[in-house]
Parts: sequence; structure tokens; C-alpha cells
Amino acid sequence: MSPLVKITGVRINYYHICHTKLWLFSHNITFEHEHENVKIGKLLHEDRYSKSKKDVTIDNTISIDFVKQRGGKIELHEIKKTKKMEDAHLRQMLYYLYYLKQKGIDAQGIMNYPLLNQTRDVILTQEDEKNIEDDIRRIEEIVTGRMPHPKRKRICPKCAYFEFCFCGEGGE
Repeated sequence: MSPLVKITGVRINYYHICHTKLWLFSHNITFEHEHENVKIGKLLHEDRYSKSKKDVTIDNTISIDFVKQRGGKIELHEIKKTKKMEDAHLRQMLYYLYYLKQKGIDAQGIMNYPLLNQTRDVILTQEDEKNIEDDIRRIEEIVTGRMPHPKRKRICPKCAYFEFCFCGEGGE
């Protein structure tokens, strides 16, 4: 991994959602701690999975919602409210598996959607590893470059950065 930019799971997630959000977050411009969706996610996490080892942080780089050991296998669990950003969630989990594999730790991932009463198993493939390495290079380019111009997407009005990106445009 390159020393240029610390690649975290959040950065992988934001890369797959919005490059402007990634850049802002990476330059310590954050609004999310006050955002309603973030508060709901934290409540879900605290309420549903109280018996598991929660909030496992490794190297101040990846932060896993909770970890279990089942049948001699390490399971990483991520809790998500909805599947609306499923690709970004999946990429974040794949990055966690990749990161641990680089440290010699074999694990599998499980996405938990408690409001939908669903789970999804995640297994890292060689193709995933190549894609992650490409993502890392691209994230470094974005974060070390100029702020990308915001591109309006369907998800923008629900984003904590919406007003910052689109103030002065009037309406949604």
C-alpha cells in the first residue's frame, strides 16, 4: 500500500459513492457526525448487536462493526441500514478482507441489513484484489489533487455534504 494517502474503509466507500465527498472527507471537512442517517445507523448498531465484539479498529485504518469466530473462521460483519449503496458497502467490506489478507489473516465478510432482516456473504476473489488495488491508486489521485466538481446524483439531497456542494443553486 502506498504511503501517499491512508486508505480506510470509509475512503473506499466514499470513492464508490462520490469523489467530491471522498475529497472533502479526506481534507477533514466533515458534516456527518450531525447527519440524521449517521445517527440512525449508530442506533441500529448499538441496539441489534450488543453481544458481539463491536467496533474493532485495526491499525487506525479499518474499523469493523463487529467480529465473530464461527467454525474456526473469522467473520467480519458490517451493519447497513439499507441496500441503496450496496456496491459501495460491498467494496468497503472487500477492502477489509483485502487489508487483513495483506497481514496474513484469512477472513470472510457478512453484510448485515437488520431493517431488511437480510445478510449477504462476501468472499474476496483475485479479481476483487485487482479492483481494490486500482481503487487505491485512483483514491490517491483524487485525494492529492484538486477538489472534484460536485456531480449531482439522485442520492445528493440525502447527503450530509449536499448544502456544501450545491449551496446557491436553489432547490433540489
